[in-house]
Amino acid sequence: MAALGTLLLSVRKLHSSVAARAGSQWRLQQGLAANPSGYGPLTELPDWSYADGRPAPPMKGQLRRKAQREKFAVSETSCTAVTGNGCWLTGMAAQAAEVAGRRRETEKRS
Repeated sequence: MAALGTLLLSVRKLHSSVAARAGSQWRLQQGLAANPSGYGPLTELPDWSYADGRPAPPMKGQLRRKAQREKFAVSETSCTAVTGNGCWLTGMAAQAAEVAGRRRETEKRS
């Protein structure tokens, strides 16, 4: 019995947290998800369907990912709209200043 206790204490523990992150930097550099289960057909498509062809109801993870994508799309769209509107306003102000500068030059010459 004592030998079993000694054997159990001498066994090294395996931690999988580092192994799970292995290759994540490479995947990010290649434009892929950091986690191989992040997205793709194995993650996004349903696991099953009814025998008559109806699709299965979406799972919690699919609904969560869909909500995250919608939230990101809304934030990106609003950010682009704000940035685009700011660029448009800046362009209009520069154009107005240019027109005003031309008028001043014309008035000075006359």
